[in-house]
Amino acid sequence: MSVSLNKGQSVSLKKSGGGELTVVRMGLGWQAAPRKGLFGRRARSIDLDASAVMFGEQNLVDVVFFQHLVSNDGSVRHTGDNLTGGAGGEDDESILVDLSRVPENVKQIVFTVNSYTGQTFQEVENAHCRLVDESNGQELARYSLSGGGAHTGQVMAKVQRDAAGGWQMSAIGAPARGRTFQDMLPAIQPYL
Repeated sequence: MSVSLNKGQSVSLKKSGGGELTVVRMGLGWQAAPRKGLFGRRARSIDLDASAVMFGEQNLVDVVFFQHLVSNDGSVRHTGDNLTGGAGGEDDESILVDLSRVPENVKQIVFTVNSYTGQTFQEVENAHCRLVDESNGQELARYSLSGGGAHTGQVMAKVQRDAAGGWQMSAIGAPARGRTFQDMLPAIQPYL
């Protein structure tokens, strides 16, 4: 059973039957919003990019994005860049996180999305991020990125270690400006 998250909400990443999750997938999906034009409604391709930015307490440790598909330790892997979106409710980009292999010095992983081509989220529809238990395909949590806005990036969510050594996911949904994760680092800082 999936949990629908609102901004600021958190969900534990423990399996409902007990035990810890080992591999989770953060999926990102989107479609270009139709625009009215001279010849009717058409959608222009939009290149959104998913990134996983890995932090210690406050320091940047590593990042996984379309130009660096695997973390230096191998625990986080991007499945590849999608330049257009539009899978109709499915994930267009995915990042796999093997929580059991994430080094102890990584305390949190922040997931971001940005419009590499510079279109705003007003031009995007049916956008979502979701967390899936990769061992059985069960959707654990879904966060809608709907609502548009005049921004080009969004700090979507983060997974962080909890006091008991497990992991929890927090939905952030904070708008940001930037075409790359580097541009968005100042927007990420308040959520660390």
